[in-house]
Formats: sequence, structure tokens, C-alpha cells
Amino acid sequence: MAEESADFISDFIKEDLQNGRFDYVHTRFPPEPNGWLHIGHCKAFYIDFSMAERFKGKCNLRFDDTNPEKEDISYVEAIKRDVSWMGYDWEDREYYASDYYEYLYDLAVTIVKKGHAYVDDLTDEEMSEYRGTAVEDKNNITNTPPGRNSPYRDRSVEENLELLARMRAGEFPDGARTLRAKIDMAHPNLLLRDPVMYRIRRETHYRTGNKWCIYPMYDFQHPLSDAKEGITHSLCSLEYEIHRPLYEWFISEAEVFPSRQIEFARLNMTHTVLSKRWLLKLVQDNHVSGWDDPRMPTIAGLRRRGYTPEAIRSFVSQIGIAKTDSMVDIAFLEYCLREDLNKRSPRVMAVLKPLKLIIENWDTGAEELEAVNNPEDPEAGTRKLCFTRELWIEQDDFAEVPPPKYFRLFPGNSVRLRYGYIVTCTGFDKDAAGNITAVRCTYDPETKGGNAPDNRKVKGTIHWLSAADAIPIEVRIYDHLFAVERPMETAPGKTFLDNLNPNSLELVSHAYGEKSLAKAVPGDRFQFERLGYFARDPDVSKGGAPVFNKTVGLRDTWAKIGRKTAQ
Repeated sequence: MAEESADFISDFIKEDLQNGRFDYVHTRFPPEPNGWLHIGHCKAFYIDFSMAERFKGKCNLRFDDTNPEKEDISYVEAIKRDVSWMGYDWEDREYYASDYYEYLYDLAVTIVKKGHAYVDDLTDEEMSEYRGTAVEDKNNITNTPPGRNSPYRDRSVEENLELLARMRAGEFPDGARTLRAKIDMAHPNLLLRDPVMYRIRRETHYRTGNKWCIYPMYDFQHPLSDAKEGITHSLCSLEYEIHRPLYEWFISEAEVFPSRQIEFARLNMTHTVLSKRWLLKLVQDNHVSGWDDPRMPTIAGLRRRGYTPEAIRSFVSQIGIAKTDSMVDIAFLEYCLREDLNKRSPRVMAVLKPLKLIIENWDTGAEELEAVNNPEDPEAGTRKLCFTRELWIEQDDFAEVPPPKYFRLFPGNSVRLRYGYIVTCTGFDKDAAGNITAVRCTYDPETKGGNAPDNRKVKGTIHWLSAADAIPIEVRIYDHLFAVERPMETAPGKTFLDNLNPNSLELVSHAYGEKSLAKAVPGDRFQFERLGYFARDPDVSKGGAPVFNKTVGLRDTWAKIGRKTAQ
């Protein structure tokens, strides 16, 4: 699964192994269980697991669960399900920061005993004021003036140890006191201006219950949990680069295993929001049906829509590992998906907007025709299609008055019926409102399979279904959830919600498909010929019909982008 191509993270790891900094490689994927994973996380754990595999090491799955207000066991289960579905195995190395609370508290006591941490009584607002306020100068360059020491900064070691123990014992109300590192209130990196290590929160933790009323801050817990697990290379996205000096300070002061942090550019993708915070808002405000809505960039949403783990892994491996952030066109993700689905998806025929086609000179009842299951896979074999006098075709495949270069059915024109016969339009029926209700045609019995013995040119080929043999299906057609390429870039007074695409879902309630689709189970993927790739959804329609989600169309927009770039 791991790729062998060179990248800067591999180079750093090789360097560490060669110079003796480490003699093994151990990485970890450390999600916070406060939401479901999205495709940006795929890049992160692809890197974590593939680096471990490349260097014959190990990769842990660790839940950094130190924020009980936002965490839940359901998120843990969703994360495990998604990482496993993507093809990664953490074996028996499933860990939780909450299992390390006693260990972390002991390290905090160690730092207090050194005189390098203190209990502070400042409120959040006062603490922010003491740390310094960002002020823009006349050249629009942000300067941060030095902060001021808290009046409680010089408490004795004994007093700090006593207060910390009383914090743990629950003697103080929420927010009354914090434990802060004593670093440098004038440091240009605000994270080093005496950051908070512990805060008082009376929240029930999904694993530890009410055992603790003080919880470690992420920046304190994270590097020390890495250290406890012997993580050699702590691989993080670029926004954590500014946190690295603080992590190294905690590691040094706690005198624990010195993991090395290496940062890489996170994934940004057009028409997409990749933040659990904002995805949670979409769910909570009912802009989507849930975390697994097929329009969501979550792994669960992509899976439900019909994506394969192989396509996603191909995508994240091909975009590479960079040191600077960039924006990836979502069309490239769809290209990787299309490449994978084309090889594995059986072909079937479906009609989304049915129009009756009546073959007036057909009088032989039902005939079986042979159809190829997948031209990309000879071993997929063939299937039988039922051909009858009355068929369903797409409404778009007939025009009373055809536009220029229209090669489908119109009065007097001939088309091939896929795997069937050449038919010629002889007329059509309308209802009282002027709507076309049926198209009439004749077929040429000498053209079975679509080949004309007289070699006459027939430019159009359309798909069809037997009206007697097809089954009703419901189809959900998806577009980008956001109408603009960069949803988070908004005009004054607007939010990313104003960029939602009002046409991101089209429900097709009265479609038809081959009868074999009745046996499809959730997750089965197909190519509906001429229409795109579709996947069976867990839902059924109100009438009990199976539901299929459109995964991606047949047209390769990425290929067009590539050609334009090359010109």
C-alpha cells in the first residue's frame, strides 16, 4: 500500500535513522473524537500509516480525548470504522489520551516542582489582556506588544503544588484557576506566553466519567502522549508548525521521550469545506441529512456516495506531500474515482426520465439479448436483457423538432438501441396538454446487435429498458455542496453558509432500472450506461423501491483541465 516515491518526510526519517537519532520508526494517527473524519484526514492517516509501512515500523491509532464537552463514543466508533474501511490496520495499538490522565498529571507536578509552572487565578479575559493584544501598525503589519506577567506568577513551588492538588480535588469552581507553564510573556510566539496546561471543567467524560474535574489542554497532552507511546515521528499538518516550540518545551521540561514533529501541508479542495467545526454546523443546522450525507466530504459520506478506498488512496498519493498549502481541484478527485470505477463497476441500463417507446412492427413477444457486463474486465462475462414491444427510453433521447447535430430519435431518424436493433421513428403521441406521452417506431429485424447489413450510417445509439421487465428505482443526483470554489471566502456580512448550492441534490422518484438491481445491497456500485456511476444507498423510497446515489458522471472534466494546462 505504501508508495516508494521520495518526499521530504521520508528524507527526514532516513536522516534520523542514519545519524542514530532513532533506530526504529513509530508514527500515530491522533484524531480528536469530536466529529467524523473527512477526506483531509485521509491524507493525514495515509501519511502516518504509509510512512510506518515504508520503514517497517508501526502506526498507532490514538484518540486525543481531552475535551469532554465535545467528545462522544459515537465519534470514536465512526473514526475506527472509517480508518478500517480505508484499509489501514492499527492491530492492537488503540490508545486514548484519557488513559494517560494520571501520567500527564504526574508530569505536570514534575514541571511545577521545577518552578516552571504555576497556578493562576486570572480569568480568561484577564489572561488574554495580560498576554498582549495584536495591534495593526500603519503599514498593515501586525505587531504584538510584549505581555505582562500574571500577579500570581511568582507563587512558591509549595503553594502551586497545594493549589494544583486542590484543583484536582474539586475545591474550586469551573474557570476559577488554571495551571500555566512559566515560559516567556514577551515571546513573539503567543503560544509560548505562559500557556495553560490544565483547566477546571466539571464535565462528564465519555470514558472516565466524573473521575476528573481538571483536564489537560491539547498542547500539553499531545506531545507527552506521543512520548509515552515512543512515537519517533509526530507527523502533523502545517498549522501545528507554530506549536512545535511549545511541544519541544514540554518534552524537555517533562524529561520524556523526544519525538520529532514534522509538518506537511493539509489538504484543501475546491467547492469543499474541510473543518469538523463547520461540518458539524452543517449537520446541526440540517443543511445536510447527517455526517454521512453523500454531499459531505466525510469518509462516510464519500463511502455512501459510492467512492472506493482505492480511489481515495490514489488521490492522496498522487497529490503528494508538500510543505506549503495549496488548493486541489475537486475534479482531480473525481478523475481518480472514475479511473477506479471504470475498471470494477458492472454495467447496467437505467432510465431516469422515462418516455415510452413503442415498436409497432414487433410481434414476437419477449426476446433475450446478450449484454457485456464490463468491457474493461473480460472475466465479468455477460448478462441477458429482455427486449419487448414497449420500452422505456430517456426523454432527452427524443426531440419533436431536433436541434442542430442531434443524432437521437426524431421523426424519420434512425438510432441503434444498445445491444438491440436499429429503429426508425415513425411518430409520437401527445396528451391533451401537448406533452409527448409515447414515441412510435419500427425496427429492422436484420440489425440485431446494432449492425446494419447494408452498412447504412446510423450515428446515434441510445439505451433502453423493457417496460415489462424493468423495476422502479429512485435516484439521487448530487452536485457540489457549495456553489463556489472557495466557500470560506465570503463578502462582508456573509458566511460560508451563504455559498451553499441550492441545487446540490436532485431527487428522481420515478426512474427504472434493470431487474437485477433489485438484488443490489447497500454499497454495490454500477455504471448506468451513458449516465454515470451509481451506488446503492441504504435507504429505500417511500414506495419501497431501491435508492441509488449518483457517484460521479462519465465526463472527465479533469482531462479537459489537463489539456488546457498543457496548451
